[in-house]
Amino acid sequence: MFTGHFAPALAAAALPRSPRLGVLIAASQLVDLGFFSLMVAGVEKMRLEPGATVMNPMDLYFMPYTHSLPGTLAWAIGFGLLVWAFTRNRTGGLITATVVLSHWLLDFVTHRPDLGLIGDSYKVGLGLWNHPGIEMPLEAGLLLGGAWLYARATQPATPAGRWSIPALVALLLLMQAVDWFGPKPEAVDAAVPAQALVAYLVIIITSIWVSRTRSPQR
Repeated sequence: MFTGHFAPALAAAALPRSPRLGVLIAASQLVDLGFFSLMVAGVEKMRLEPGATVMNPMDLYFMPYTHSLPGTLAWAIGFGLLVWAFTRNRTGGLITATVVLSHWLLDFVTHRPDLGLIGDSYKVGLGLWNHPGIEMPLEAGLLLGGAWLYARATQPATPAGRWSIPALVALLLLMQAVDWFGPKPEAVDAAVPAQALVAYLVIIITSIWVSRTRSPQR
């Protein structure tokens, strides 16, 4: 799952006392940011396995520090505490931690069994990536639903605020289309995590801009 992960962030940003959208967008993909960073360092690993699933040829065979259930919980608690420490907003910290944790739950639906319940052991995953006719509309629908909730709870604060949310959604759908229908890497090398990290950085920066163009509904 890619764009579907941003739905909880957009929905959470519509809640009272929530952190700004940029923080929540980062929270929604925090464990992937951690995974690709650790992959660069050679700590967590994936390899190319054509046919691993219908939609994704990557075998995510070692990622206990980010995508195991305890690992994701640790990232969620840590980032939630960090937000609370900087903002003194306990509710905002809890919302942030919940958004981080949502990543594991959505991955559980889409991944084949590669998510460890304890470290790298007892791996689970329902494998929705093997059913693109269900996964694709579900993922797009989650994104659009989250964007609708955020749009309904906010109003334009600048002239750009009238079209900033559609611009973010268009960017995410474009990236998703490239992921779905674009060429797949021929090998797992340094370019794979680098491209992923750059893409996430672009999305986070765009979401920060979006939040500056919108304000809560009065």
